[in-house]
Amino acid sequence: MLHMKNLSKVYRTHMIETHALRGFEIHVKQGEFVTVTGPSGSGKTTFLNIAGLLEEYTGGEYFLDGVNVTGMDDNARTRLRNEKLGFIFQGFNLIPDLNLFDNVDVPLRYRGFAAKERKERIEDALTQVGLSSRMKHYPAELSGGQQQRVAIARALAGSPRLLLADEPTGNLDTQMARSVMELLEEINAKGTTILMVTHDPELALRSQRNVHIIDGQVSDLVRKTPSLVVEHHNVETNLHIA
Repeated sequence: MLHMKNLSKVYRTHMIETHALRGFEIHVKQGEFVTVTGPSGSGKTTFLNIAGLLEEYTGGEYFLDGVNVTGMDDNARTRLRNEKLGFIFQGFNLIPDLNLFDNVDVPLRYRGFAAKERKERIEDALTQVGLSSRMKHYPAELSGGQQQRVAIARALAGSPRLLLADEPTGNLDTQMARSVMELLEEINAKGTTILMVTHDPELALRSQRNVHIIDGQVSDLVRKTPSLVVEHHNVETNLHIA
């Protein structure tokens, strides 16, 4: 799903060079739930921005769902991003003057979906996050955890292959954070690949893999449990063979 090989990112000014990523190597398979940890300034945000096609890299190669994005122009990157990726941010980024239905609708309108399909996608996404009864409510009428669920619904409505989450529980208390994590685990179990940056060690331990980044390099890859999607597929295959 996501494969970076010898990736580098250098920020240059007229006086200094800052190496945000160097010799960066990572391979995230379809159906995995991977958390990304590391100290502030380690390169986590740069990595996530490059993964989301929001920022270009200096050297190396990046394959997204089998597509080499090296050298793509802005229009091609935008199309690929819209087709493959969904984003969840720490700050929710909901529009306060729009109700939940319309907040989820905004990116679908941008992508040009017909009204009927948009309605189906919005209702399905809000149902998945447990907010189908609140479609006409406004963000200010919701708790922080509920607002983050709307943000997740907005990402899900576009049917992403890869969900990129940047500190999605950072503004939530412990109970709400666990609730959001449980929802992400349910989404992952249905087949969506998730890559999540977090500072919360408890949440990092719950993922299938924890990628630790320090000084712009992957210093540790810890594989925990196999992907729920892969595991389910293997069980079905074994049953078929039997």
